[in-house]
Amino acid sequence: MTPLIDDIWVYLSTGPLLWLTLTLAAYVIAYYAYERSGLNPLVNPVAGAVVLLVLLLYVTGIDYGTYFDGAQFVHFLLGPATVALAVPLFANFAIVRRAALPMAIALLAGSATAVSSAVAIAWLLGGSPETLLSLAPKSVTTPIAMGISERVGGLPSLTAVLVILTGIIGAMSGTPLFNLLGIRDYRARGFAIGIASHGIGTARAFQVNEVAGTFAGIGMGTNSLVTAILVPLLLLLL
Repeated sequence: MTPLIDDIWVYLSTGPLLWLTLTLAAYVIAYYAYERSGLNPLVNPVAGAVVLLVLLLYVTGIDYGTYFDGAQFVHFLLGPATVALAVPLFANFAIVRRAALPMAIALLAGSATAVSSAVAIAWLLGGSPETLLSLAPKSVTTPIAMGISERVGGLPSLTAVLVILTGIIGAMSGTPLFNLLGIRDYRARGFAIGIASHGIGTARAFQVNEVAGTFAGIGMGTNSLVTAILVPLLLLLL
C-alpha cells in the first residue's frame, strides 16, 4: 500500500465501525453464496463468514484483539438473540409439553454423550488434561462454555474455538445425517441439533422448520444447564 493508503488503513483499523461493518459484510457475502447454492447446508454462511474474516485479518496483519474490540457488539447481541428464542417456544408450547418426557431422556443421554465422547476421544489421542477439560463443554453456547471451561481449569480461548467448530460442523452435517437416518420428526431433529450444536445449529434449524428451531432452542438452553452440572462431576471422577 502507498503511504497515504497505509495511513488511512491504520486510522480506520483502530475504530469499531470498520470491523463491525466488515463482519456484517462477510456474513452477507457468505449468505449470498448460501442462497445461490440452494440453501445447501454444506455452504454454511457462518463458516463462510469466518473464513473471509480470518483471511482478511491474516492479509492485513490485524490481531484478533483489535478486531474483537470493534466487532464486540455482535457478540453482545448473542444474549438478546438467545432470550428471543422464548417467542417460538411460547407459540409452540402445547407441542413441547406433549414431548416433555422423551425430551428429558434425550437431554440426559445427549449431554452425557457430548461430554464423555469428546473427552474420551481426546484422551485416547493423548490430549493434555487442559485440553480434555476445554473439550468437555464444546456443545454448549460460547459464553457458558467458556465460563465452564475457566471454572474447571480448562482454556477458555481453546473452548471458544472448539464450540464454534462444533456448531458449524453440526449445522452443515445435521440435515444430511437426519435424512440418511430416516429421522423425519422435526421435534427430534431440532432437539438433537440444539443439544449437539448450540446456537449455530439452532439458527440452521429455524431455517429448515419453525418447530425444529423451537426444539433446538430448548435443547440448547437445557443442555447448557445440564453440562454445567456434568462437567464438574466429570472432573471429580478424573
